[in-house]
Amino acid sequence: MNQKGIQKYIGNRQFYRAVLLVAVPLIVQQLITSFVNMLDNIMVGQTGTLQMSAVSVANQLCMIFNLAVFGSVSGAGIFGAQFAGKKDWQGSRYTFRFKLVTELLFSTAGILIFLMFGNSLISMFMTSESNSSADIAATMNYASTYIRIMTVGFVPFALSQCVGSAIRETGNTRLPMIASIFAVAVNFVGNWLLIFGHFGLPALGCAGAAVATVISRFAELIMILCFAVYNKKDFPFFHGVFSGFHIPWDLTRQIIVRGFPLVVNEVLWSTGIAAIIQCYSTRGIEALAAYNISNTINNLFFVFSIALGDCISIMVGQKLGAGRLEEAVDTDRKLITFTFMLSVCLGTLLSISAPVFPQFYNTSESIRATATTLLRIAGMCLPIQAIYNACYFTMRCGGKTIITFLFDSVGTVAVSFPIAWMLSRWTDWSVVSIFLTVTLVDLYKVILGLFLVHKRMWVNNLTETEA
Repeated sequence: MNQKGIQKYIGNRQFYRAVLLVAVPLIVQQLITSFVNMLDNIMVGQTGTLQMSAVSVANQLCMIFNLAVFGSVSGAGIFGAQFAGKKDWQGSRYTFRFKLVTELLFSTAGILIFLMFGNSLISMFMTSESNSSADIAATMNYASTYIRIMTVGFVPFALSQCVGSAIRETGNTRLPMIASIFAVAVNFVGNWLLIFGHFGLPALGCAGAAVATVISRFAELIMILCFAVYNKKDFPFFHGVFSGFHIPWDLTRQIIVRGFPLVVNEVLWSTGIAAIIQCYSTRGIEALAAYNISNTINNLFFVFSIALGDCISIMVGQKLGAGRLEEAVDTDRKLITFTFMLSVCLGTLLSISAPVFPQFYNTSESIRATATTLLRIAGMCLPIQAIYNACYFTMRCGGKTIITFLFDSVGTVAVSFPIAWMLSRWTDWSVVSIFLTVTLVDLYKVILGLFLVHKRMWVNNLTETEA
């Protein structure tokens, strides 16, 4: 490849300085969050395998709600980022109001569903015949208590996402980062106090972890609201945002048309992942515990790819909204390349360090060994997940949400889950073999994603026709 060809994929110093300005706060925020989640997971793990497995199941179900919130916020955020790039603050104000209304509706629905059907959902993960009825009953009880407490934090979590995403769409990722760091610090201290019962507080075990999480949700909401009010001059769209809740019908319709597939995508994808984990759980509570350990550690390494995906949404989305389409294409190409190179380095590091992390858990050697193998597989496949994630965010920031829906969640539900289901029911393969097969299946998403990005169907300025 000649020098000109290389320069298409590698940016100059000024480019990477701009990327780091946006990406570093996102990386720090998500890295600290994932690191504290890992420490929380280790603390819960100190109480025993059953409580750790219960929290894993409950969190997997809560993830469906979290991603529904993320999807609905992101749907409006496609317009929010482009309005911000155009400096159309009235448009940004409308999108924020839309987010607020939809998140309150999602929170209410999530609370009702988990309170009414929580036990039935949890029981789907307790189907293995390799565990005693006493272990299954205890795990069910732990998970049920945990998930009921977690519903208290649904509303503040959703509202925090509304405000934080609106601030990030302007390119300011520092303030949401600070609020998130504060929240995870509160969560970590709360876990240490309430799981083990320090300073005279009751030792609540995994229930204490849920209480600490709820407290941290309220703490994050309070801090992000304070930032928004105190820095109104930096975020013009907050002026008069609550003076009325008028949202032009044409914009509402466009957000729903482009945003609804994102909501369905996130819900369907997270449901598909939960169903795949249910397939892993057929190999017993020990297999579930090993997957929980490996997934927690893998998330710590994957945050870089997630942050760079958010970076694509912000940087490329703003350029699309400003009408600088070729510049958006060039930026996206270089960001995808950077994501790939970074993921290769991180995947190698994860594979090498895999035996270290499971040693921090108070569990059996067989679970540690299985978790180590799963981590090595995750490290090997990290570039696959990273490129696929970058392609997903590229298509999304251009408003091609129907394509992302077909590309992402339909593939998970229609391809990955059936394979996991068949292998878990029709073979005696171990959880390691099933996990490897399901993970490698995502290679087709990388090929399809790169093809769609190359075709440039995502290169759209939505503000020209939707504002």
